[in-house]
Amino acid sequence: MASVFFTLLLLYATGVSGVPQLEPLNVTVLRGSEARFNISLSEAWYSMSWMLKTVLVLTINSGTGVSEHNSRFSVKNYSSADIYCWEFIIWDVWRNDSGDVSCGVQEKPTQTAQLFVQESGTVRIVGGNMTVAQGHQAIVQCEASGWFPEPTVSWVVDGVVVDQNSYNSSSEALDSLYNSISLLTVRGVNSVQVKCLASVSALTTPLSSSIYLVVEPQDWTVLIAVVCSIGGFALLVLLILGIVFCCKRRKEAKSSYQKEMGRTRSQIEMSGGAVGQRQGKENPAYVIDGQTSVTHSEFNDSGYIQTNYTKHFEIPDLVNGNQAANGHASAYNILGVTGVRKHRHVTIV
Repeated sequence: MASVFFTLLLLYATGVSGVPQLEPLNVTVLRGSEARFNISLSEAWYSMSWMLKTVLVLTINSGTGVSEHNSRFSVKNYSSADIYCWEFIIWDVWRNDSGDVSCGVQEKPTQTAQLFVQESGTVRIVGGNMTVAQGHQAIVQCEASGWFPEPTVSWVVDGVVVDQNSYNSSSEALDSLYNSISLLTVRGVNSVQVKCLASVSALTTPLSSSIYLVVEPQDWTVLIAVVCSIGGFALLVLLILGIVFCCKRRKEAKSSYQKEMGRTRSQIEMSGGAVGQRQGKENPAYVIDGQTSVTHSEFNDSGYIQTNYTKHFEIPDLVNGNQAANGHASAYNILGVTGVRKHRHVTIV
């Protein structure tokens, strides 16, 4: 109705009299809604016809009235005493209604406007409400399906419109309809509402889908458990390496000791022959019973000259009854005294 009054005012302002005026020249509507066009003129007329693309859909005769060809098309008369004005309405428009809308009045030039029919699809955020740890990022995906033309997708986070450079959107056509996907990355600082909006020019209000992004305080339990596990494993490895190192050192020390003992044993065995040759020799200091001296020409094992002895003392026989009773008697007697037991002494070098 407002467009009709706007057309009448325009006619009064321009003073157009003979040429019909068609308004608006471009109409964009959603599929399933109605499209409205207004024709106005200041001169009397007898017949009017309306065409959609190349098909005659409605005619009006000033004497007989409207001749309807289809129930989807109708007109309303807003004429006054000075201005003739009619409104043409297309109900329940389809996608294939898009094209020229023409109006012809008698022999006047035909006036043509353009009709564009769009389709509104659906929009949703995949997965619903989300939970993210504080400081981490969450990727929110929005799907807009079944739109024509390609929809415009936008985001609002916590009531603030997100800059277009902060998200990525892509579209593809399927059966002449567009499906769009948009990805938004949100850093978890505070719990916020995230809203995805999809729209085409015919929509007065964009369609939207919203979720809540819940931000939880960072849980250090898992991190502590991981650190403790890694630390325990590292300590275990160090302990094993220490044990292996100690065992290796001990084994090396034992091997060195055995080598040293073997070297010593070899040296003893090498010198054993010389020792064996000296065993069993007579001791020059040995005195045979009755012998009282040793010649000075004899040598001991060390190669030194043995000193001559004129007397040889022996340990008295303490078992003798006379000397056992007399504790103050001399413990030694001169060689040849009766009651003295002779002892043989052998020294082996």
